[in-house]
Amino acid sequence: MLARDKLDALTARFAYIEDRLATGADSETFVKLSREHADLAPVVARVAALRAAEQELADLDALLADPATDPEMRALAEDERPGQADAVERLGHEIRLALLPRDEADAKSAILEVRAGTGGNEAALFAGDLFRMYQRYADLHGWKVELISASEGEAGGYKEVIASITGPNVFSRLKFESGVHRVQRVPATESGGRIHTSAATVAVLPEAEDVDVAINDGDLRIDLYRSSGAGGQHVNTTDSAVRITHIPTGIAVAVQDERSQHKNRARAMQLLRSRIYEAERSRLDSERAASRRGQVGSGDRSERIRTYNFPQGRVTDHRINLTLYKLDQVISGEALDEIVDALAADHQAALLAAAEDD
Repeated sequence: MLARDKLDALTARFAYIEDRLATGADSETFVKLSREHADLAPVVARVAALRAAEQELADLDALLADPATDPEMRALAEDERPGQADAVERLGHEIRLALLPRDEADAKSAILEVRAGTGGNEAALFAGDLFRMYQRYADLHGWKVELISASEGEAGGYKEVIASITGPNVFSRLKFESGVHRVQRVPATESGGRIHTSAATVAVLPEAEDVDVAINDGDLRIDLYRSSGAGGQHVNTTDSAVRITHIPTGIAVAVQDERSQHKNRARAMQLLRSRIYEAERSRLDSERAASRRGQVGSGDRSERIRTYNFPQGRVTDHRINLTLYKLDQVISGEALDEIVDALAADHQAALLAAAEDD
């Protein structure tokens, strides 16, 4: 049940914000209150609808309890009551969902990292398949994908590929993709038709902004070296590749894809900032998880989360025991939302259960 005093406080806060916005505030306060107003507006609208629905339900119950109610009116009330009770339950559920604590990173863009795991060349090819799946998925959502760095596999695909995906709410849709993805299929080079199993690791980090992570120049060690391509061939003869180490955390990143040292350094800082931000988020999440379990996976990159079985045309997400027999549509990005939606719904259910236990 929703606490009435909590809803009263929320409605009062909304009225206060509306009054402050109407009477004027300095620019910084105005921006802050406007964001809070936008967040609260849909919740307050649902609260008003809930109270109206509760009043209608109470009126129907009063009619049914009154022995003086004429038979025709009683019959109408009996017909309407189940639907009105359902409306009260639905609105209450929507409000509980709206009041769940938000992940502050959900609205952010993301850094996507895909690495080949066990399986040699086949793992690198699978890493390439996964990266293209996310590229197509991003295209379908109108997001922009920009390559940060890539190391190609000997037979194609990627040993490692890192990209930024920019757009609204990218992290909220991709955050459940972190973990080990396993593939079962017959490699093109397999003459005996045997099914091979290989894996790739996916990490999705919220893209940090300057205001999210303060990095002191004195905490950085910057090494410049010569970019090199496949087989050790030099891409150029200048020291344009950049490795940056954040000394306090020991986190290091290296970028060599651009010929410009300046561009490589900017991309390395972008990647470093996001990894530091994610490391701090993971630390805080671990502290919370120590007292609260039941999340959808841990986001641990060593956790096997999904299997793509090509012979059976099957994709199984092991965290929620969801199996779809539409592998082609998933790997093309078209049906990935079905998995993402199911994971998000399960995560919401876990948060609701935890909130009700508090």
